[in-house]
Amino acid sequence: MSKVVVFNHPLIQHKLSIMRDKNTGVKEFRELLEEISTLMVFEVTRDLELEDVEVETPICTCTCKKLAGRKLAIVPILRAGLGMVDGVLNIIPAAKVGHIGLYRDPQTLEPVEYYCKLPADSNERDILVVDPMLATGGSASAAITFIKQRGCSHIRLLNLIAAPEGIKRIQEDHPDVDIFVAGLDEKLNEHGYIVPGLGDAGDRLFGTK
Repeated sequence: MSKVVVFNHPLIQHKLSIMRDKNTGVKEFRELLEEISTLMVFEVTRDLELEDVEVETPICTCTCKKLAGRKLAIVPILRAGLGMVDGVLNIIPAAKVGHIGLYRDPQTLEPVEYYCKLPADSNERDILVVDPMLATGGSASAAITFIKQRGCSHIRLLNLIAAPEGIKRIQEDHPDVDIFVAGLDEKLNEHGYIVPGLGDAGDRLFGTK
């Protein structure tokens, strides 16, 4: 079973509280999402491999550490996932960025991929799938499936807020994918919104509602 990490850092919790407030405007909402994404990256990348290197300081030569393992790629789920990309790039500017877009078929209600563009070497990278909300988990699960179909196997999921239903879905469908969230909320309501949540993250991020 995949692990679930819920961040309890005071800065993350403080910023998340402001994002939940219905009176928080688009500019501040967007900035806070980027800031929280940056803070989350520190824990998400804790287990990256290192190797020894010799560095000559102004005083002497010493042995230091640098990244040695697989490189990273960020894949936002369109459209709200775009709001988390710059936060990750603030810490890992060399990461490549892919994009995946899904819509729900009105007849079958199943997620359908309408766009997927990944780095050419994505199967050789650790993939960070980012999306602010993990509600039912249907879209995230489908996105991960489509990414796996392109040869990727090292995948982690980053969400701002998750519902237990979404966590359960991902763990059932993708037990190899670890989940990192800033807040684990109570439940989904009858309309599929996370409670207490923060509303529609895409609309609040882009000011479309």
